[in-house]
Amino acid sequence: MNSLLEIHPEVELALKNNKPVVALESTIISHGMPYPKNVETAFAVEEVVRANGAVPATIAIFNGKCYIGLTNKQLEYFGKAKDVWKVSLRDIPYVISQNLYGATTVAATMRIADMAGIKIFVTGGIGGVHRGAETSMDISADLTEMAQTSVAVVSAGVKSILDIGLTLEYLETKGIPVVTYGQDEFPSFYSRKSGFLSPLRLDSVSAIADLLATKWKLGLTGSVLIANPVPTEQEIATDEMEVHILQALKAAKEKNIAGKNVTPFILKYIAENTKGESLEANIALIKHNAKVGAEIAVEYTNIK
Repeated sequence: MNSLLEIHPEVELALKNNKPVVALESTIISHGMPYPKNVETAFAVEEVVRANGAVPATIAIFNGKCYIGLTNKQLEYFGKAKDVWKVSLRDIPYVISQNLYGATTVAATMRIADMAGIKIFVTGGIGGVHRGAETSMDISADLTEMAQTSVAVVSAGVKSILDIGLTLEYLETKGIPVVTYGQDEFPSFYSRKSGFLSPLRLDSVSAIADLLATKWKLGLTGSVLIANPVPTEQEIATDEMEVHILQALKAAKEKNIAGKNVTPFILKYIAENTKGESLEANIALIKHNAKVGAEIAVEYTNIK
């Protein structure tokens, strides 16, 4: 086992005994929501995973190691601390070697989960091709990581602040299967609709688990994006959300917000300008993803 991995005893026992484990990211705690909602949500998501038969493994970096599975006290720290790095793949060696605290993004969480042998990862929404990427070249490392790391990602699609059409094209180019659970249309994070047809559709967690097992048995490395639409009662209409997104993008440009600071800024801006409605939708979809992700982990473990 890699000496730079610190695996929580509960997670380690589950992995040794071939029990279902679900990886969870920590950026959503440190950079995705305000305190105390972030910590409350982290606890709630872990409970949803447990209630559906799997062991949660929230991933973060501190004390010079990658931690797979956090204690309640550690989760609380990441929710309160102001100096936590937002860690993508390129940042991992720096943050570890400098003994910094790092909250892992989708790309970083996937890679660390893979090191530990965890095959299912749940998040809110993945990064992708940003609007205006034809001039900015701003494409999330989440996509390139998904092309090479064999960890399935359960999310509510891609973040709606991105260019969804170009993101789907990029995923196709990289050979990453995109399957939407239970509907033909690809979801757009806050909404069940996006205007884009999903490349694939499956209607049961067992069918999704079969897809994962088949892909990896064939020796086809890389992820599968499992798009899980937000529950109907919590969704926000795409046209309503688009108004707020455009305003947020304009504000980010005016303030010269760039790079990895763009997404946290925009999410915070939208939450403030929707009177918390977007935050509640965000929390609802993450819990829903945790439920489906745990169910897939159980089915996949049974196949193994």
